[in-house]
Amino acid sequence: MPPSALRDRKRERTRRAILLAAVELFEANGYEETTVADIAAQAEVGTRTFFNYFASKEELLFPETDERVRAAVAAIATRRPGEAPVEVLLRALRAAGDEPGEHLVDDVGSRVAALRARVSRTVPAVSGRAAHAQLLAQREIAHQLHLAFPNELDEIGAAALVGAVVGAVSGALTVLFQQPQHGVEDGERLHRKIHETTSRVLQPWLAAAASPVN
Repeated sequence: MPPSALRDRKRERTRRAILLAAVELFEANGYEETTVADIAAQAEVGTRTFFNYFASKEELLFPETDERVRAAVAAIATRRPGEAPVEVLLRALRAAGDEPGEHLVDDVGSRVAALRARVSRTVPAVSGRAAHAQLLAQREIAHQLHLAFPNELDEIGAAALVGAVVGAVSGALTVLFQQPQHGVEDGERLHRKIHETTSRVLQPWLAAAASPVN
């Protein structure tokens, strides 16, 4: 294996170790009570190493935002002939991991999502960052959807479609994560509940996309 590949694997292991340590401490002691020094010690790294991977403690709750948006944009760019805008959007959100919980397939991802939803209710900085990140993501996805379907969706229509779908999913998951047991149960069970909840919320759009056009 080339040295560069070995370095990348080591970096990913270290990054995941820091993230896992943070999740365990947040769950055990609380987000605000946990310090960067606590997380670094739990992960067996120095605080300088921590900041090489995460700019702040807050960033630990948003580990994949940019990657998810890029995945959504790529899905729109690779739309298939005959796909309707709503079909492309749903596929893009699946690729991004916002439907139905596909980015939460492992235990750490599930626990981060539950923590983010819970902490957002009590920590203004996290709440503001979550809202801002979602706004930027929706704006970019809507823009790309408009470019993909200029004759069917103007910019307002694209924004409305993306906002409706993402808002419905976000609202449902917020209620799901407010239930206390979801902060401690295993990732597989939480993933299944996320899947069930978002699938139910998206059923009207899925049914509309599947209906033949007269």
